[in-house]
Amino acid sequence: MAKEMDDVKYHEEYVTNPRGLQLFTCGWLPAYSSPKALIFLCHGYGMEVSGFMKACGVELATAGYGVFGIDYEGHGKSMGARCYVQKFGHLVDDCDRFFKSICALEEYREKSRFLYGESMGGAVALLLHRKDPTFWDGAVLVAPMCKISEKVKPHPVVVRLLTQVEEIIPKWKIVPTKDVIDSAFKDPIKREKIRKNKLIYQDKPRLKTALELLRTSMDVEDGLSRVSMPFFILHGEADTVTDPEVSRALYERAASADKTIKLYPGMWHGLTAGEPDENASPTRTSTSSSPTSSRGSTTAATATVRPGKTGRGSRRCSTRWPLPTAAAVATTARWHRTGRRSSGAAPASSAG
Repeated sequence: MAKEMDDVKYHEEYVTNPRGLQLFTCGWLPAYSSPKALIFLCHGYGMEVSGFMKACGVELATAGYGVFGIDYEGHGKSMGARCYVQKFGHLVDDCDRFFKSICALEEYREKSRFLYGESMGGAVALLLHRKDPTFWDGAVLVAPMCKISEKVKPHPVVVRLLTQVEEIIPKWKIVPTKDVIDSAFKDPIKREKIRKNKLIYQDKPRLKTALELLRTSMDVEDGLSRVSMPFFILHGEADTVTDPEVSRALYERAASADKTIKLYPGMWHGLTAGEPDENASPTRTSTSSSPTSSRGSTTAATATVRPGKTGRGSRRCSTRWPLPTAAAVATTARWHRTGRRSSGAAPASSAG
């Protein structure tokens, strides 16, 4: 199914994964030109792409990018038990297969390709990079799940007890944790709007899912030094869902020569959809600005390392808050330069 939205073309399609489940995919493309680069969306736990991430897709496509997303198994419009993650690697493999099938198309083979991951999707993006370290040209990571915050993690004793029964009752919704929507999205009006999206999972985490997320976050945290692609992290310092200190650790430990982190004082987990307008509105005015803009304000602390420079980067502040979509536009514009891969080599497709 394809739709026209002013300067953006939108389409939907279902693909089948190796486990026989139909997965929902969608894309936003510039209506009147070839995309200058490709951006692949990795959504968060319980979320979906066609509604929750629509504004992101439209904004990036309007800026000239080809944007593609997939609802993970059990999420959004995809088949599978609701928000049941039997094995986190399945999500990563499904994304890898679909994303690479797009990159292998004749018209896209020489396009630069970037990942955009929010929350759990940040972990998906990092594991996609680990799976094929030279394939991706960079990533924008929004409050990435490098570690689940201690404030929402069950007590270690509870985790041990749950581990003992995970193969017996894997789908039971019994994990004691705080409501993620209440913890993630600050603005009450926007929070209620999110609750009205029936494609978003709003029940307690399933036993196996919670343990898979916990193990994955530990694995990602242990492998921070293996990250070598360019990346841009954005994280609210008041985030109680994923730990901003581990985003800081990713910035410090990663082998990447080109990396940037922005930490936003007082801002919560839901940077793209949950902040009050007075926090979010500068995002829309800074779409074309540099993600490391001028000094002089006290809004967001920034550290940046560029190729050819050493050390931890300069600590600075920006006069505007280039939050996720704006950062993606500005950062990928710098990364891909001409919008074509320098090697000109066609990526191998793992679609099957």
